[in-house]
Amino acid sequence: MPADPNRVILTGENPFIRLSQTDGGPNTTNASFWRIITCPAGPGHVLYLNSELTENRWRIYADNIAMARWLQSTVQGMLNPETADTSIPVTDAQFAKSGDPRYFWTEGVKSRDEEIALTWYQIGEPLLIHTQPNTGGRRYGVCTVLIPALGARLAINGVEAKGKAFKREREGRPFSTCALAFSESWTDAR
Repeated sequence: MPADPNRVILTGENPFIRLSQTDGGPNTTNASFWRIITCPAGPGHVLYLNSELTENRWRIYADNIAMARWLQSTVQGMLNPETADTSIPVTDAQFAKSGDPRYFWTEGVKSRDEEIALTWYQIGEPLLIHTQPNTGGRRYGVCTVLIPALGARLAINGVEAKGKAFKREREGRPFSTCALAFSESWTDAR
């Protein structure tokens, strides 16, 4: 098998939750969670979160601020330009995971004042996505296993965010506004 010709810039996981009150309505919660195994700024975890529970402002929680800022300047900032703003403070946090991704998955984030739980359930069939850098208007390419979740919940200190996941289609297959993204590697052209 031929190797991908591009430079691998990170590998890890990037599950996301996008909740809204109505199908097609604006996101009331937008959460991008990263578990980085390797990248130029080292391993670690980071959550980029905007919700009515955060007064509709972006918050960043991380256990490696260098990695969180590097992601802002690269892949995360490309995926959502609002998160590229490095004036957003980074809150120090600890991270834990639990569950079985065939049934449900929970990522826990604990800072000095907050406990955040992100949970995915009603798990669908995985899709393997592989894109090249500089296609579809994106600088970076990705190879990832996306696992749609028709159910998702995000809570801060026990208060659940409003909104819900909605069904989508991707490449003609059932998908959702919320998904687990495992075995994820991003590439940049050499």
